[in-house]
Amino acid sequence: MGRYVIRRLLQMIPVFFGTTLLIFLMVNVMGDPIAGLCGDRQCDPATAARLRAEFGLDKPVWQQYGTYMGNVFTGDFGTAFNGQKVTELMGTAFPITIRLTIVAIVFEIVIGITLGVLTGLRRGRPIDTTVLILTLVVISVPTFVTGLLLQLLLGVEWGVIKPSVSSEAPVDELIVPGLVLASVSLAYVTRLTRTSIAENARADYVRTAVAKGLPRRRVVVRHLLRNSLIPVVTFIGTDVGALMGGAIVTERIFNIHGVGYQLYQGILRQNSQTVVGFVTVLVLVFLAANLIVDLLYAVLDPRIRYA
Repeated sequence: MGRYVIRRLLQMIPVFFGTTLLIFLMVNVMGDPIAGLCGDRQCDPATAARLRAEFGLDKPVWQQYGTYMGNVFTGDFGTAFNGQKVTELMGTAFPITIRLTIVAIVFEIVIGITLGVLTGLRRGRPIDTTVLILTLVVISVPTFVTGLLLQLLLGVEWGVIKPSVSSEAPVDELIVPGLVLASVSLAYVTRLTRTSIAENARADYVRTAVAKGLPRRRVVVRHLLRNSLIPVVTFIGTDVGALMGGAIVTERIFNIHGVGYQLYQGILRQNSQTVVGFVTVLVLVFLAANLIVDLLYAVLDPRIRYA
């Protein structure tokens, strides 16, 4: 296990550098950040040259990337064009988005897996058909439509929730945004769990456990569910980074000042330091989540061993 972890950590190094380099290049071709900084009026040449030198934009791209990565390893993600440190923006944005992501993941695990088990064990029955139709509807409807609809009904018409989340973003105010963020992934988790349960329910080891007279609950939880969760854990693990990075729409709808909001503002204002800094951290989150998922395989299935 230790050798496997070390090997995976070493494999992450080229992935990390390759991904950050690609992001850095893509952000640098978005447009001229100095033009976006000056607004509608074009900067005079002297001011533009001074700003380029101040933010290091007058150097070649490869040199800018080298300087940036060198600063990253010292904990310096640069300075936004408004003069605020990117790390300060991260300090306020990431805790909010992490809470929102945790709420979304809880919905995926609790509701998605529960519905998947129920429908997988009752394949072809009315509850199975109903859940399949509902999940298909959820997948088909765009997230911004679901978010705006819930905001209108629950926040404006019925007054159950606040239409917009406060700046502190407590967990109770993030329940509905978390459900909106998790809606599509929740539907996929339900269908994935259902398919895995239905397939493994016909496996020999399940029939053997039933023939031995084991209680149905133990057969389902100890044998059937444990082996059926491997593809589900894979999906949820990779979905963590996707939820954090894909929260732009949800955070815009409910006025949540998290990672999605900061990325939106950075892209809108062509603030390359903010965009690259936030995406760099999201890459690290995605890599760490994938490593944890791989290690969970051995916990769920003892037959899996790492050399």
